[in-house]
Amino acid sequence: QVQLVESGGGLVQAGGSLRLSCAASERTFSTYARGWFRQAPGKAREFVASISWTGSNTYYADSVKGRFAISRDNAKNTVYLQMNSLKPEDTAVYYCGARPLPSSRYRDYSYWGQGTAVTVSS
Repeated sequence: QVQLVESGGGLVQAGGSLRLSCAASERTFSTYARGWFRQAPGKAREFVASISWTGSNTYYADSVKGRFAISRDNAKNTVYLQMNSLKPEDTAVYYCGARPLPSSRYRDYSYWGQGTAVTVSS
């Protein structure tokens, strides 16, 4: 069974940084686009960033542009989300998804990880 496993979440103060990782269990996903989404309590899942399978195309939500950076290492089947200048409103569970092409719509993704929680204290 294909698996995506997120890690790297935790508690951080406002202004701090975290790096999330999303590792895939199968080599197939090295040719899939990946997306990061987040869901805060009581809110809908929202797009954060996505990256093409080559890594040459990246996309960001306006709310994280300039603060977050998505990257990937296909040799390790892993995608990263570097989060800098974190704000309390970034608090959420962060999910990684995979699909053939990048998309900002979570319903387009067929494969998901279990999520990793990020809490930013003020």
